[in-house]
Amino acid sequence: TDGRGGLISLSVGSGTSGHGGMVAVSAGRSTVNTGGAVSLASGEGTATTSGAVTIRSINAGETGVSGVLVFSSGSASSGNSGALHLGTGAATDGRGGLIMLSVGSGTSGHGGMVAVSAGRSTVNTGGAVSLASGEGTATTSG
Repeated sequence: TDGRGGLISLSVGSGTSGHGGMVAVSAGRSTVNTGGAVSLASGEGTATTSGAVTIRSINAGETGVSGVLVFSSGSASSGNSGALHLGTGAATDGRGGLIMLSVGSGTSGHGGMVAVSAGRSTVNTGGAVSLASGEGTATTSG
């Protein structure tokens, strides 16, 4: 109770003549109900800051490209597909959170690209893309 919490370190070996090792985490499958869930959360800091969750690919070597991050929900054959929620928490005595989306620069080709597109529908109106600034209840909006 007076010291630090525990540590779990999970790692696999490196490869010198092939690919490096791989870590795969998956939840259980259900044929009659909702499948299992995977949850990754930082620790709460009850007196100060909560911990961080960092998901990143490491830099590429002399040749090649850095890794790819894929955040995707699965498809559905009967019903709605999943959702991807990206958000920050509210602050009661401070500023609201920040979501920053940026693309790296290029030194021997085009700069990076940001593409935002809504979904297509074959039977109804296509999806919408909406951007809105925050409301400023005491002054102007953003």
